[in-house]
Amino acid sequence: MRRLAGVFALTALILYLSGVAPAYAHWADQSVAEVVIGDSSVRVTVTLPTSLLAIADIDGNGRLTDGELTARRRALAGFFEEHLALADEAGPGTVTVKAIRPSVDGRLAATHSTLELVYSWPRPLLALTIRYDLFPPGVATASCLATIVRNGSVQTFVFTPQNRVLAMGTGWTAFLARLGSFIVLGIEHILTGYDHILFLLSLLMLGGTLRGLLKIVSAFTVAHSITLSLAALNLISLPGRWVESAIALSIVVVAAENVLRSGITLGQRWAVTFAFGLVHGLGFASILRDLQLPKAALVSSLVGFNLGVELGQIAIVAVAFGTLQVMRRWPQAPAMRRWVSVSAAVIGLIWFVQRAFLG
Repeated sequence: MRRLAGVFALTALILYLSGVAPAYAHWADQSVAEVVIGDSSVRVTVTLPTSLLAIADIDGNGRLTDGELTARRRALAGFFEEHLALADEAGPGTVTVKAIRPSVDGRLAATHSTLELVYSWPRPLLALTIRYDLFPPGVATASCLATIVRNGSVQTFVFTPQNRVLAMGTGWTAFLARLGSFIVLGIEHILTGYDHILFLLSLLMLGGTLRGLLKIVSAFTVAHSITLSLAALNLISLPGRWVESAIALSIVVVAAENVLRSGITLGQRWAVTFAFGLVHGLGFASILRDLQLPKAALVSSLVGFNLGVELGQIAIVAVAFGTLQVMRRWPQAPAMRRWVSVSAAVIGLIWFVQRAFLG
């Protein structure tokens, strides 16, 4: 009876995960902003989902026009004063909505709008604070990459629903704030990357010692760190469809090998893990490449993002390994590991067909 219940549970898992959208670094809930700070004014060019600007979308077609901007300029100014608030010691800035610009990326034209905003104060700025509250409701993975330019220096910061406020600082304060925001982005990326998680779980289904597991995880970490860095620096580039299809195929290969190759051990798998880790690194890098990070802040952003990915990966492996250790005493443990591997192979195959042939 327990075995039958396990089969039903894993079948439900297959149906759920096969319906989950492929883990692309998509733009559906992402925004970007350029913040140029002057003596007593700040120009913000923000690209965000048009669905957040329903107050100005008069005809409801999901696109803003110059006519709609003119008709709703005052309402938009009040909206941004509340949801994209810039304040100094002298108080909040007065917002003027200047114009609608072409999207920074042609792919975004159908879903996003780009507006130019100017915040002004009656006297020179001293200590600027930015609060960003423009997130789709209930979307924990939404984010806004802000590029901030002041006196010729450039820094980046990632706003998320959990990290909405940036107090402008200098030196180590600014560096740590920027690093921390990208660490959070990396953790969120791995924890919502269902294909990366499923690949790691498939590796763990062989069991083995903690030492053997650490060797395998280290091979995966080193490999994806290499390609993540190279791709983020634009030194290598492959079509996203190829990369995402290969990631799905890696799940199929590893999970099927768990079932079909009796006697295989973790120690025999490091080369395969390293090879597929190179592919997964290209998948991790896609989000940084799409964000079009400025070169001046690329290295620190890359370090923070990679560190976040590693922290999230360590958490996943620790939970999975602990669970498997508890299950070792169960008579059904070997059968359960086989069923998990079979389920992972099926899910990976579904994702591969979706990505390689259905777009």
